[in-house]
Amino acid sequence: METLRIEEMNWWDVQEAINQGYTTVVIGIGSIEQHGPHLPTQTDALIGDVVANRVAARLKNALQAPTIRIGCSDHHLTFPGTISYKESTLKAIIHDYVDSLVRHGFSNFALLPSHGGNFKTTQEAIDEIKTEHPDCKIMGYTDLFGLLDALHSFSGEFGVTEEESGAHAGESETSFMLALAENLVKKERFEPGYIGPLGAEQTQLIFEKGMPTLTKNGILGDPTKASREKGETYLNNLVSLLVDEIRKDLES
Repeated sequence: METLRIEEMNWWDVQEAINQGYTTVVIGIGSIEQHGPHLPTQTDALIGDVVANRVAARLKNALQAPTIRIGCSDHHLTFPGTISYKESTLKAIIHDYVDSLVRHGFSNFALLPSHGGNFKTTQEAIDEIKTEHPDCKIMGYTDLFGLLDALHSFSGEFGVTEEESGAHAGESETSFMLALAENLVKKERFEPGYIGPLGAEQTQLIFEKGMPTLTKNGILGDPTKASREKGETYLNNLVSLLVDEIRKDLES
């Protein structure tokens, strides 16, 4: 296979791939939203796209559908450049993606949100699609706090605290971006954002009243400890985690 990206393939090659058993599709679900004064608005979309591609490569017999680049980002709309779908819009797009691909013979779908605001909507879509396509396996990693715990553990291996690793444009996410697109990272603007606990209470506050309730610069964490080398390690660790989870679902 020259590429696993369906959008880079022609219909003939997609059909050949299906005939050869490539019946699993990985779909990244990102966002276009503010990520502090130092990261580009495409951060979640880019991370989601690369992770989905690497997951598809590791799974074998899997292709990657075009990444859904915009997500549910109402809580970031205070900051210029953010674009947000309604939850109903994102859910409809996910439905249409799967409905389209089922018609061609794909039977396994792995939905991977890379933005916290997409997790709940993605799980709701998965639950609905399962009833509509009972012969298919519809799966996804939608445990937001489980993901944050994993990312914090990755950072912890380098002596970075959970608060510094953060949940948005902090050390962890900034390291990802240094590994993927260092030219788009404004290192001279690195500064801490909200450094404190981030549990269910704080997360709900953000979703209901917006990011500025906790952070004025749009950062949850401290990007000053980020590095490209850490980012590469975090990417490999995250891909391994997601591949393991998807394989469990495929084998169940």
